[in-house]
Amino acid sequence: MGKPDAEGHGPPDGLPDLPPEWGRIVVPDDASTLASEAAQVRRELRRATGRHAGRRALALPLLVLLVAVLTTLTGLLAVTWPRAGRSTDRPTPAPSTPPTPLAGRALPALDLVDAGQTPVPLRGLLPAMIILVDDCGCPDVVTEAVAAAPAGVTVVTVTEGRAVATAPPLDGVRALADPAGGLRSFLGPGAANALLVGRTGVVTRVLPGVGPVDAYQDDLTALAR
Repeated sequence: MGKPDAEGHGPPDGLPDLPPEWGRIVVPDDASTLASEAAQVRRELRRATGRHAGRRALALPLLVLLVAVLTTLTGLLAVTWPRAGRSTDRPTPAPSTPPTPLAGRALPALDLVDAGQTPVPLRGLLPAMIILVDDCGCPDVVTEAVAAAPAGVTVVTVTEGRAVATAPPLDGVRALADPAGGLRSFLGPGAANALLVGRTGVVTRVLPGVGPVDAYQDDLTALAR
């Protein structure tokens, strides 16, 4: 039970006493007299709320900045961190595909030209030993091939462009030119100086360099069979 104050007014029965540090509490009959105190309390509350809101507004950009920094660092570590199996050497280039062997392939249907620029079907001269005289450059090789060729086998000399070789004519030699470069494309650059072709149009032997007749005599003789 509260004790009565100096004027004989005490707290209602059953209510606790107010803290002594509050001092004497007087409740006015007109509540409007408390308007100034209420306004002061509202100002204090707004200032307190503004301080808390400012802290929250500042915390959000700081959080976004922290996440961005962490993301950037993670990406840099993923790129620069050495990984097992990572090779710093340059990739090994794939090996080049070896050229398809010419022996056993069919000679394409090529039209060459003679000294008068008349088209001559190359397959119409088979069986034949075809010599690229631009690469051979030695008339003795042609002479030896003609001497070793059996009856029915033609020795064909071929030059690039339209100019036919000016070597002295020999029996059994057909001098032609390849203006379109079809034969050179079939052989490939530097692939052969001569080739032997049977009567069916199939290449039987390729000679990278025309050497002594003994090296290809048997194959040359077999063309007549």
